[in-house]
Amino acid sequence: MNQIIKNLPNQLTVSRIILIFIFVALANIDADKINFVEIPKHVSETCHLIAYIVAILAGITDFLDGRIARKYQCESDFGRLMDPLADKIFIVATYVMMSDYGIIPAWIVVVVLSREFLVTGLRLLAANKGIVLAADKSGKFKTAFQMISLIVAGAGWVKLFGFNIFEPTVWAIWYTVMLLVVISTLYSGISYFVKNFKLITSEL
Repeated sequence: MNQIIKNLPNQLTVSRIILIFIFVALANIDADKINFVEIPKHVSETCHLIAYIVAILAGITDFLDGRIARKYQCESDFGRLMDPLADKIFIVATYVMMSDYGIIPAWIVVVVLSREFLVTGLRLLAANKGIVLAADKSGKFKTAFQMISLIVAGAGWVKLFGFNIFEPTVWAIWYTVMLLVVISTLYSGISYFVKNFKLITSEL
């Protein structure tokens, strides 16, 4: 197998982690939040737009690395460990930043992140017993739903094409969407624990 193709999924995973930190750095350049140095409004707006594009690129790498690894059968221990870790970092970074800007309510961030870490803990428990917990349909749907919601949140954050997420009617629709994200997140998390109930009770 071509060595470039073989290493590409892992390189995409590493690039996603790097892109996430670039996103956080750019997202924090804000004229309204930084008081110790004067930042022109247009500079912070440009940084936010670039951060939004960077986050989308990071999301694309998440889509590509798994597809390439499966298609060319070049899965690796590194990828099995780092890919879900990179996903968690991505979700944490984007949801926390959107919460900081008031676009995603903090309680929703707590629910989403709690699910992510609880399922990660369950996977680690299973791994210690030689069991691999693959992502099920509810998990894949949850991830897709979260990604779409983040694209919408980011568009409202940078006011893409004049889109204002804080306009009352739009905010009501957006809040409903976020509630659906919470429901899909909880359903996905609960389904993991129900399906692996025996695994959990064996440790109690």
